[in-house]
Amino acid sequence: MAEPKSPANENEISRARLAELLNEDLAREYQAIIAYVVYSQVLSGAQYMDIAAQLEIHAKQELDHALILSRQIDYLGKMPVVTPLPVRISKKPKDMLRYDLENENETIRNYRDRIRQCEALGEYAMAEQIRQILMQEQDHQIDLATALGEEVPDVSGGPKGRSLRKRR
Repeated sequence: MAEPKSPANENEISRARLAELLNEDLAREYQAIIAYVVYSQVLSGAQYMDIAAQLEIHAKQELDHALILSRQIDYLGKMPVVTPLPVRISKKPKDMLRYDLENENETIRNYRDRIRQCEALGEYAMAEQIRQILMQEQDHQIDLATALGEEVPDVSGGPKGRSLRKRR
C-alpha cells in the first residue's frame, strides 16, 4: 500500500509550484525596486547620504534580479506577475531602512529555499542564477544593517534568527 503524502514533506516541489514561488519572489523584487528608488531620494541628513547612494545602486540590482526571475518563470512555462508587494513608507529615515532590512531578510530566506527547490528539480543552472542574486541580497542586508548601526541578522534559523556579526 502506498504511503499518503504528508504535508511535512516540503522537499517535494513541482515545476508549476516553483514558478508560483518565483512569481512571489518577483513581486518582492518589484517592491524592492520601488522602495529603493523612493527611499534613496527622500532620505535626508548628512548621516544618510552614503546609504542613499547605495540604495540607488540596490534599485538597479533589484531590476536585474526581476529580469532574471522573469526569464526563469517564462522558462518554466508561466507568465511573470506584474504587481509588486506593497511598499511601506515613513518620514523617518531609520524606519525606511528598517523596512528594507526586514524585506531583505525575508528575501534571503526565500532565495535559500529556492536554491534547494531548483536543485531538487535538477534545475542547477537556475539554482546558480539565484545564488548570484542571493549574494547581492546579502550585500544589501549588510549595507542596511551597517547604516542602522546594527549587527547583521542571522536569518538561517528562521524568521527570528540571531545576529550574525557586528558591522560598523
